[in-house]
Amino acid sequence: MKNTTFLFLIGIFLISCQRVHQHSGWNTKNVQIARDEFGVPHIFGQSDADAAYGLAWAHSEDDFETIQKTVLAGKGLAGRVFGEEGAAIDFFVHLLDTKEIAKAKYESSFSPEFKKVLEGYAAGLNDYAFHHPEELLYAPAFPITPQEISSAYILSLAQMAGADRAVQAIFNGTVPKIAEDSLPKGSNAIAIHPSRTDSGEAFLAINSHQPLEGPVAWYEAHIHSEEGWNALGGLFPGGAMIFHGVNEHLGWAHTVNSPDLLDLYQLELDPEDPSRYRVDGEWLTLEEKIVWLKVKFWDWITIPVPQTVWKSIYGPTLVTEKGAFAIRMGTLDRIGAPEQWWRMNKASSFQEWKSAMSTLQLPNFNTVYADRYDTIYYVSNALLPKRVPGIDHSETVPGNRSDVAWKDYHSFEELPQQLNPATGYLYNTNHSPFKAGDLADTLAAAAHPQEMGFDLRDNNRSKRFRELMTEEGKISWQQFNQIKFDQTLPKDLAFRTNLQALFTINPEKYPELKSQINALTTWNKEADVNSQGAALFAFVYYYWWDEFTKTGRSIDTVITEKEAVQSLQAAKTHFQTHFGKELVALGEYQKLVRGDKVLPLWGIDDVLTTIRSTAWEKGMRKAAQGESYILMARFGKGLPVLESINVYGASNRPDSPHYADQMERFVSRELKPMTLDKKTVLQTAKRVYHPGDKH
Repeated sequence: MKNTTFLFLIGIFLISCQRVHQHSGWNTKNVQIARDEFGVPHIFGQSDADAAYGLAWAHSEDDFETIQKTVLAGKGLAGRVFGEEGAAIDFFVHLLDTKEIAKAKYESSFSPEFKKVLEGYAAGLNDYAFHHPEELLYAPAFPITPQEISSAYILSLAQMAGADRAVQAIFNGTVPKIAEDSLPKGSNAIAIHPSRTDSGEAFLAINSHQPLEGPVAWYEAHIHSEEGWNALGGLFPGGAMIFHGVNEHLGWAHTVNSPDLLDLYQLELDPEDPSRYRVDGEWLTLEEKIVWLKVKFWDWITIPVPQTVWKSIYGPTLVTEKGAFAIRMGTLDRIGAPEQWWRMNKASSFQEWKSAMSTLQLPNFNTVYADRYDTIYYVSNALLPKRVPGIDHSETVPGNRSDVAWKDYHSFEELPQQLNPATGYLYNTNHSPFKAGDLADTLAAAAHPQEMGFDLRDNNRSKRFRELMTEEGKISWQQFNQIKFDQTLPKDLAFRTNLQALFTINPEKYPELKSQINALTTWNKEADVNSQGAALFAFVYYYWWDEFTKTGRSIDTVITEKEAVQSLQAAKTHFQTHFGKELVALGEYQKLVRGDKVLPLWGIDDVLTTIRSTAWEKGMRKAAQGESYILMARFGKGLPVLESINVYGASNRPDSPHYADQMERFVSRELKPMTLDKKTVLQTAKRVYHPGDKH
């Protein structure tokens, strides 16, 4: 009886230690959500915190499932819902120690004003979960705290900085060099100075090429408070502010860059005691921790699985049969990116916006800027460590000396950047940051330390933009849109894989492939929906991506004539098998798919209107990444003139009328007008309500 009583008391104690999920008591009368005709939420709050609460609620209405996946990842609970796949994320969280970093740095990293924003956002998520228990993937994940939201940001930004590829390289035994992201996320950002436009306005194209679905797919929102926050643009599930977009005064667009943000060290272990490693001639002890991953199996049982993580003076450490390797990156040091974004959201001048950028809390991303005050600007933003000279940090660094464990970073002023160039435009398409404008305005790469690791290459989009953008004269808004929506490869291709052999095959030598060879040699390199050459090229392009994945062959290679013929034969067989003919139009082969809606789709990889697709059904491909959320802005007198489109719609719920209602507009490139004007929004809204109101 005593044992039973003791166990009962222990159970009561454990339950009492858990956070009880209750309603926050937030005054939702201070929050309005206005849905426009496309279901896009315009959130109005009395305070910034109220607006953040409304954003969390509105986004949850549209995509609570994906937000929960972000929450579960940040809390290290993904394995409880998604089994072994989720447990891998949980292990990553424990290895990087994101929860403990967030807890330790939260108070010092965020201002009191911004903490209120995170508190409002957390309250909005928790209250939505409280009111919709039937939607919860894992009820004990709630309530979520602002510190746990911070953990999710750290995790996501560390992944974008390459931590996941570093861990994979360690486990795969492929160090010393971390593999590049073979499919970079891509994006376009273009700013035109008012001196180069016929209307005297500044033009800005915000055009990120993200996955079309999932945790890093764009969600469009407009956030407005009486404390000066009025921004519209895109964010990811779990985002508490606009990541890139516009406010009343200015706008900015991010693209992915790839400088050397991370170092990998190989430790010198003691052969007699593998828990020790040598640094500066002395033996230090690895910090070792057993973590229990709770993994769901067979949809009905959760089993705790032990894993070991280590830490050295360099950072998170893994011990494998190949040795001990440590990861060091600024993302685990500076965690204030959310507040930096928020301050960028609220900036009313270039000086305020640049001041937010110069805090260097955001660890990477090219950023192109334009405003109503005749300023355009570009910076290849990066949190780059000051490293010991003479060591190749692109390779694994010997982890037996303390001076390579860097502690300082290059300043914002040291990064590649340009302000108001004479030629009147700036752009980035994930290419070299030293070629952000006209080639006459290029920056000197040699003026920046080689250890920064910036990519010096062009790509097809950067080269094509130069073909389209005139060196002088003025362009119209219509011409600007034509440039942005161009779908043609440049005259001289710049793919990492040299595919030139495809265009030089003699049809007389291969008469059985005469139709395919002629289709490519006469192709104008435009990825038009009716183009047979584009469909054939797309098939061959993906054919070689698949082959490289199977064989491990580098993408930096040359396709021979024999290989070109091999891939054309494969294309012929594929199209005959699935379509009953040797050649098909791109729109027959590639589709935009959402639920039951299937539309022919233009675009191939690395044209300005990039589309990357995956194998689908009946021999067709379906778009998976590329053109997604597009926001076009004109800055002149008064509020900016805005047009936008999102690939599918505002909601990720199949039963919503806004699940796929933007698809036809997206395919026809018919952008919808948007506004930052509260009065106009409320006058034209289809529905205005407070969070929690009954529909």
